[in-house]
Amino acid sequence: MEKGQGAKPFLKWAGGKGQLLKEIQRYYPFGEEITKYAEPFIGGGAVLFDVLNRYSLQAVYISDINPELVNTYKVIRDEVGTLVDCLAKFQGEYLGLEHSQRKAYYLDKRQQFNQLKTDPQAGQEVQRAALMIFLNKTCFNGLYRVNRQGGFNVPMGDYKNPCICDAENLNNVSGLLQNVEIVLGDYTQSQRFIDNHTFVYLDPPYRPLTSTANFTAYTTDTFDDAAQIALARFVDGLHKKGAKVLVSNSDPQNADQNDHFFDEIYKAYTIERVAASRMINSNSTRRGKIQELLIRNF
Repeated sequence: MEKGQGAKPFLKWAGGKGQLLKEIQRYYPFGEEITKYAEPFIGGGAVLFDVLNRYSLQAVYISDINPELVNTYKVIRDEVGTLVDCLAKFQGEYLGLEHSQRKAYYLDKRQQFNQLKTDPQAGQEVQRAALMIFLNKTCFNGLYRVNRQGGFNVPMGDYKNPCICDAENLNNVSGLLQNVEIVLGDYTQSQRFIDNHTFVYLDPPYRPLTSTANFTAYTTDTFDDAAQIALARFVDGLHKKGAKVLVSNSDPQNADQNDHFFDEIYKAYTIERVAASRMINSNSTRRGKIQELLIRNF
């Protein structure tokens, strides 16, 4: 079942699991009994691509509630050649400009993206995906943040020579995604796919460590404590199905040693505290090593 290397995440994504991969890899349960994989909060896909690079699986399911993210995954799977052509055009135009001209170009592309987000039309999927990747590679810190109206509002970053079109990696990603089911929807929709042959990795929006820590909104919806509790009860249902489940989240004890929120709602399972780096933060003094949680039912 083991394979070779290949693709890596095509977006920089807040909360990406690249720094936790070695810890997560310890719990891959794939084998004769576990032949399927589900990741219902796909984000940047670091764990997905690590799994797909390593294993040939019977079936794979990914989903997210971010329409632009899901569209980009689908376009890479289904229309990667056209996407690469579009990104190569953006890269040639952008890198040929002076800094002041780049800012105007960036703002124009951001406006185009928000117009397509507001009123997506059939036939514009590749353009939306190309704009999503362009903005991710050129915006400040690779953030995906929207305002209350759902408009992407991150300013331009200061990168001299960003790689906007990584054709080799996009083609590798496309190859790995060919047999992956990609769904726009919340995590509960994955229930129909998941059975006792499935490894499920759940990486929900992290619970803020402080009242001011939730500086980035990836969608206009919030994932509050009630939502975290609902997810824990969803895990109970998957456990009863016989699925192998791994959940990651922030450790509230980084901020308050007496905060046992996750220890309580996941008390039936094994909770491990692991060191991780938080590199995307609006305050550079708050970047660095913290503890995160890996919660598993096996």
